[in-house]
Amino acid sequence: MRIFVTGATGFIGSAVVKELLGAGHTVLALARSDQAARAVAAMGGEAARGSLEDLASLRRGAEKADAVIHCGFVHDFSKFAENCAVDRAAILAMGEVLKGSARPLHVTSGMALKVGGAVGTEDDDAVDPTPGYPRASEPTAMALANQGINTAVIRLPPSVHGDGDKAFVPMLIKLAREKGVSSYIGDGANRWCAVHRLDAASLYRAAIEKTKEMGQLAGARYHGVGDEGVPVREIARAIGAKLGLPVKAIAPEEAGTHFGFLAGFLQMDAPRSSAKTQAELGWRPTRPGLIADLEKGQYFEN
Repeated sequence: MRIFVTGATGFIGSAVVKELLGAGHTVLALARSDQAARAVAAMGGEAARGSLEDLASLRRGAEKADAVIHCGFVHDFSKFAENCAVDRAAILAMGEVLKGSARPLHVTSGMALKVGGAVGTEDDDAVDPTPGYPRASEPTAMALANQGINTAVIRLPPSVHGDGDKAFVPMLIKLAREKGVSSYIGDGANRWCAVHRLDAASLYRAAIEKTKEMGQLAGARYHGVGDEGVPVREIARAIGAKLGLPVKAIAPEEAGTHFGFLAGFLQMDAPRSSAKTQAELGWRPTRPGLIADLEKGQYFEN
């Protein structure tokens, strides 16, 4: 297949591009800059100049492809609501091009805000966007699926880990260094699901190949989960052990002061299963889990 990929030079997207190319597909990758275009070419893909804000470039990319994988998102939390609107418009623009065909559009979504004790599954509905968390990737994709557009969703955990990670785990390591202590909130028994970026990449490939093979799987939802639920205190302990720092519980009422915006994410209990995804796609996560990845030490080299 010729697959149009957004976010192709990012932490997850670059792994997806390499996975697709390794399986014999060709990749047309959205590239915002000359540097990004060179990175795409170095991976073996073809660069398509444009951006998530440039809807015409997204339409051109989708028109030239047999399938679309949307990994792109502008990760600037100072303009989060604005960037969520950009994401929604991008999904709609690519969906318009694919309407009336069986060509698939796979959209990246998250699991972070679907919370509450029980292990979540692919059959759980997404949480509707709110003013506090306005990202609407999944509801937008599902609305397209309801119109008959061959749209599916790849849900990713709060921690997609591996070499090059710049998200929550590196933030926690930086904070531990600054504070001189590795901390968690309350008893720290709440859980994060997680997946290695290379396992996530192989899931995107398996899902897009399955959708193309079956012709029409509109509305499918897949879980990119390796670790079903890692207690947050175990993440803090692994960080503390590597940095040689004490590990300390922070009272919930003090969490905002200590952790800032991370406090909300650190208090969520969001275990997730990928059993249905594995059964349907034959996908298996085989790379190291989150704690094993931390213990390897690459997160602490800088």
